[in-house]
Amino acid sequence: MSEGVRTFGRVEAPGRGIACMLAGCLLLTVNDAVVKWVSGEFQLGQVLATRGLAALIIILAVVAWRKEFHIFRVKYPGVQFLRAILMIVSTFLFVSGLRVLPLAENIAIAFVGPIFVTALAPVFLAEKVGWRRWTAVLVGFAGVLVMLRPQAALSIDGGGDGLNWLALFPAGAALCGSFRDILTRRISHGEATGTTLFYSTLGVTLAGAAVTPFGWQTPGATDLALLSLAGLLLCSAHFLHIETFRFAEAALVAPFKYSSLLWAMAFGFLIWGDVPDRWTLLGAGLLIGSGIYIFHREGRQPAKVLQ
Repeated sequence: MSEGVRTFGRVEAPGRGIACMLAGCLLLTVNDAVVKWVSGEFQLGQVLATRGLAALIIILAVVAWRKEFHIFRVKYPGVQFLRAILMIVSTFLFVSGLRVLPLAENIAIAFVGPIFVTALAPVFLAEKVGWRRWTAVLVGFAGVLVMLRPQAALSIDGGGDGLNWLALFPAGAALCGSFRDILTRRISHGEATGTTLFYSTLGVTLAGAAVTPFGWQTPGATDLALLSLAGLLLCSAHFLHIETFRFAEAALVAPFKYSSLLWAMAFGFLIWGDVPDRWTLLGAGLLIGSGIYIFHREGRQPAKVLQ
């Protein structure tokens, strides 16, 4: 048995888990860019409700096509409810950050999440986190700090003399998301991926719909198409992220969420003309280096079935 292994009868394939995380991060960052593009014109709840409705339609269509109606049966209703609450709070906080912060900065601040996951995994999942993995995670987090720079991370107006309260949006989202990921790992052995995806999406959609009447604006065809695309991207990304925890420990795959920042920098340049400076490139190098080291150290282990 490998380090931190629990007897849950699932396949431990770190490389496959990392691949799911990387692909999910790409799709999720595209979704973030789309939401940022349209969120300035619509109320937050309306954006989340419309995007969520599109995702639910996709999920239900796939369920009907594959006749997998068993996904509506919940094995862990209490955990699913708590996970949905965490998903709702995390989503509202993160999208609020997208509305007021640059794309890359919002995502970068949210990358305090892997530190939370690494700290929580030994307590809640009994996963052993060695000093090498701790070091790699901290190096990756240092890369985020380099990219933010003190004046960006600590000032409310860029002057470096106050706290950037807007940073609490993505930081709070990261904390809620870390607990969500821990719960995902806890139930991944007995709950279908589609079940977790459906009820999390349903929770966010209903929460968005609950506040939509306060500021509703009728979207045009283009905006509706973009929000529907965001729903498809979100659905696919969360499916991959849920699958991630079937193959690898939470503390192992969490650092690979950093790849979203690289995509955010690329989309920021292509869409909004943001050009990464040398500090951004240096920080990205630290992130990539930590990820490669973790993959080399842990990700090439052969897959095994836990007994």
